[in-house]
Amino acid sequence: MGYPSTLVIGGGIVGLATARQLLHHYPGITVSVLEKEPEPGQHQTGHNSGVLHCGLYYTPGSLKARLAVEGIRQMAEFCSLHNIPHEICGKLVVATNEAEATRMEKLYQRGKANGLEGLEKLDQNQTREIEPHVGGIAALKVPQEGIVDYPAVVRALVREIKSLGGQIITNAKVNGLHEANQWTAITPAGDYSADWIINCAGLHCDRVSQLAGQKRDLRIVPFRGEYYQLKPQSQHLVKHLIYPVPDPEFPFLGVHFTRLIGGGIEAGPNAVLAFAREGYRKTNVNLRDLFDAATYPGLWRFALKYPRMCMHELRSSFSKNYFCKQLQKLVPEVQPDDLETGGSGVRAQAMSPAGELVQDFHFVQGKRALHVLNAPSPAATASLAIAEQIIDKANIA
Repeated sequence: MGYPSTLVIGGGIVGLATARQLLHHYPGITVSVLEKEPEPGQHQTGHNSGVLHCGLYYTPGSLKARLAVEGIRQMAEFCSLHNIPHEICGKLVVATNEAEATRMEKLYQRGKANGLEGLEKLDQNQTREIEPHVGGIAALKVPQEGIVDYPAVVRALVREIKSLGGQIITNAKVNGLHEANQWTAITPAGDYSADWIINCAGLHCDRVSQLAGQKRDLRIVPFRGEYYQLKPQSQHLVKHLIYPVPDPEFPFLGVHFTRLIGGGIEAGPNAVLAFAREGYRKTNVNLRDLFDAATYPGLWRFALKYPRMCMHELRSSFSKNYFCKQLQKLVPEVQPDDLETGGSGVRAQAMSPAGELVQDFHFVQGKRALHVLNAPSPAATASLAIAEQIIDKANIA
């Protein structure tokens, strides 16, 4: 008797990594990935800034911390095996005042607790030896952080899945799920049946879980992250990755500088409520998504809890000068004229009814089903390790 057949819903990097892991773990299993777009990896994965996160920020003992540390190692090995451009270039976390320097010390201890190697506290002079144009009074050097070409990772995963006998079905948005002897997914590309479903639908994971009969206790609330890019004549101002010390009063990290694997420097992102789950532009509005967010009590509680942050992020979305002022805390020489409009992404961020952002990865087990209901950053870095976690939790055999 063979292994139970499985539908993986969602062809982003986590869904693809899960399909690959199933095929490796259960030789001969029938695995189909249902992806609603014409090509896999078009949303969170395709709009990713391309950072390999090593696990500095995450609470020791959390899934995020453990899977980031393991995930960056696996991802670097995968990229080397498949000749995918990547670089462990390191980053600086810059403290701009004494309060941030105190928090940086706690970050250093957290990184050590998570098993990071080579962490180094730098004074102002040491910091500027690495990044001559950086501001601040101190920095934490994080040598294990890196950059990668995630779309190339997606293409390699697709090739491997197909070579192992899996199939990827595109233009297959799941509009319905029915469970009898098997699960049947209703899609525009046809109806597909399997013994198990694994929901990796990212921005739509809560809705897919509801189709499968789960109560939607958590809600995906989309936050758009907007970027600028440094113009070519200003790219000398940044050599590596430059990040701020996180503010515990705010649930988001803050704007930073990212060197891209294909060249160029990205600056951002902010975090503003998107009026569509795939709302990459300010003008993108989806009435269903907007109603879904606006009628969710958790969002209003979040806004009441963080009014100053909400106004700060909104202002940064509409004012280039204001956005630049945040960047100048890290690199004082950056001017608004150095910036040109870059890309954007939308976070699939789960929020509780109490208005709290769910910080860790979150999985819910159903009848012959597993739902990935929160997989924000560092999910791309940790995707191969997350896939192993999913296989362990599902235990489909």
